[in-house]
Order: sequence, then structure tokens, then C-alpha cells
Amino acid sequence: MTVRVSVWSGPRNISTAMMRSWENRPDCTVVDEPFYAAYLARTGLEHPGRDEVLASQPTDPADVVAALLGPCPTPVHYAKQMSHHVLPDDVGWLPEVRHVLLVRDPREVVASYVRSREACEPEDIGLLQQQRMLVHLPDDTPVVDAADFLRDPEAHLRWLCDWLGLDFTAAMLDWPAGPRASDGVWAPYWYDAVLASTGFAAYAPRAVDLSAHDAAVAEACRPAYDELRERRLRI
Repeated sequence: MTVRVSVWSGPRNISTAMMRSWENRPDCTVVDEPFYAAYLARTGLEHPGRDEVLASQPTDPADVVAALLGPCPTPVHYAKQMSHHVLPDDVGWLPEVRHVLLVRDPREVVASYVRSREACEPEDIGLLQQQRMLVHLPDDTPVVDAADFLRDPEAHLRWLCDWLGLDFTAAMLDWPAGPRASDGVWAPYWYDAVLASTGFAAYAPRAVDLSAHDAAVAEACRPAYDELRERRLRI
């Protein structure tokens, strides 16, 4: 039996570093944001590298789900997922997979997001969608706050491995710098920091200076974040 886990995040979190961590396990296959092309096709949004993304992945969510649940060459299958990529009616497959919600303070998310894109709205940063997902997920679904995780990556990874019935390996704590064949074609637009990384960066509070609009976006997502954070994994 393949252990399948989808880790749901918004953008500008530690989700790509988490994917690196799991890919460094010798028994794990990873997939990077498999619903991204379907999301762009459905919304018509202009993102960096849009045409490349559309050409690189299925645009029908049913095809994405079939691949997520299909044969896997390794005992563990890890999907890095963006919560805003999936519509509320695309949830029938969720019981087939284990899930983790990865959250980050919305002010930090928005501050990072607007450095890469000019516009940001509440629906762009994933927290509202993560809140809505809660009704479709088991009560024991872990919520991991990025700040907590970075204070003690090993303890959190050990807990997650145990929850999934897997052995922890220290290989999850560091990895070689550089690109991976598994990276989405959008990596050149978004992954500079991760491509240079060799492990999880130590947690450090971020100074955040937001415009009035961007501050309002963050505050619109604050109740969702507070609800999710109240359920967070405490180690």
C-alpha cells in the first residue's frame, strides 16, 4: 500500500522546502502543485510562465486526481498542494489521501506575495480555502504553522512521520542545493530561495510594511488563520 499525503499551503510559505525534505527520502516520490495548470485554465489568471504551466500539466482536474491516485514507484507519495488551486466541488477524492494543512501568518504571506506580483486579494493566499477544506477533512488532520515548524523542524517531521506510520530519517533535514526534475516549470519565477537552500532556514520574525490595501487583504484572512492556528500541532 502506498502512503499518499497531500500537504496544503498557500503561496509564499515553506511548502517547497517541505517538498525538498520529503523528496530527500529514498522511499518517496513527490509531485509539485499538480492542480496549477487546471487552476490557470479555469480562472484565466495571468501568472508568470502561464503558457509553460498550461503546457506542462493536465488542465482537467479529473486527470490530475487520476494521476494522484494512480500507480506510484515508491512506498510514499507526497503532493505539494496549493489550497487555492482546488474548487469546493473538487473534493470527492480527498478521503483517498492523508492531508496536512500548512499555514503562515497572513501579513507575512502578503508581504512576500506582493514582492513577486503587483496585485493581491484574499482569495490569492490560500487561507480562506484551507478554512473551507476543514469540513471535508478528518478531525485529526494536522495543521502545521510555519513559524512553529521552523523553530524545530526535526520534532515536527518526526511527529508527521509517526502519524503516517513511517520511519523518520535524518535525510529529511538537509538536501543538495539546486533544481530538481520534479520542480514545476514555474520554478525559475518563484523558487530562487529554495534553489539556493540546503535545509530549513531558522525561524526569524519578519518586519512587515504593507500598503493599506495589502494590510486589508491580510486582515480579511486573519479570522481563517486564527481558526486554523488554534488547531495547530503543538510539540
